[in-house]
Amino acid sequence: MPEIEIRNLQKSFAGKTVLHGVDLSVEKGDVFGVLGLSGAGKSTLVRCINGLEIPDGGEIYFQGQLICSASKRIEPQYRRKIAMIFQQFNLLEQRTVLQNVELALEISKVKDKKVRHEKALECLRRVGLEDKAKSYPSSLSGGQKQRVAIARSLALEPQVLLSDEATSALDPETTQSILALLKQLNKELGLTIIMISHQLGVIESICNKVAILDKAKLVECGDLSDVFLNPKTDIARNLIYADQVHTELNEHHFIRLLFDGNADEPIIANIVQQCSILVSIVYASTKVIDGKVYGQTVIKRPKNPAEREKLFKYLRLHNVSYEEVKSLGLE
Repeated sequence: MPEIEIRNLQKSFAGKTVLHGVDLSVEKGDVFGVLGLSGAGKSTLVRCINGLEIPDGGEIYFQGQLICSASKRIEPQYRRKIAMIFQQFNLLEQRTVLQNVELALEISKVKDKKVRHEKALECLRRVGLEDKAKSYPSSLSGGQKQRVAIARSLALEPQVLLSDEATSALDPETTQSILALLKQLNKELGLTIIMISHQLGVIESICNKVAILDKAKLVECGDLSDVFLNPKTDIARNLIYADQVHTELNEHHFIRLLFDGNADEPIIANIVQQCSILVSIVYASTKVIDGKVYGQTVIKRPKNPAEREKLFKYLRLHNVSYEEVKSLGLE
């Protein structure tokens, strides 16, 4: 049974469609990335999941229970199980760090002050900020503020954490520390995380699955390695290859070589040596996904038919996954 299941989700604002027929299934323990350009509908999607927006149509299920639809608002007991962190940390400047974390418990009507205090300290301890309990947000760095926001989201012991561009305002080093913390929480608490981002590196470094939104529609979805190494739509290719390669060679034919966990093998060098073929590399990359190294290399297809056949025979013989492509789709 999926932790979160979305069926035919629809949402419009002022006559503009923001989500159109979105179907999505997130399993328990997933770190699920949602990638797309600005305006694709990413933030609206998570705001529907936690009830900040009411969909115009479709249904959202949590652990098999219908929690939200056009005619059904999410109930408090489900809202507490689905927490959210934002790009802007939303901390109250007049409250200490500890009091900011306690706020979630106050809003949920936990009346015992001692219970609130101990729970808040426990959450700060988990994110590495117990020593900042009496500090005020103005004295914290951006990364520390986001850790406080994460601690606050953990106070009610949620089962799902929604992250809406939570690292986009942070520098690269701080971003990596926050992502490492989220991955740690995912493993230690079994926390299901849905990451909304327009940053490829964020999705790549933490997620095991990814969905790509484009113009209100879900266009690709699956395991991160499958989608990132073999994108099928133009928008997916543009997002994945953005700022990595630009080419005017789209009238040529190419061959994409895929390396599933064997990226360290000298495939290109072996082709040159054993097939006596000159190889022109257009694009190459490696990615670490779920602790495994994946890679791909795009080369020009040899013009000589005999060389092409020799190359294809070599690739088949050595079980190298490949495909012929007419366009890189990178413009």
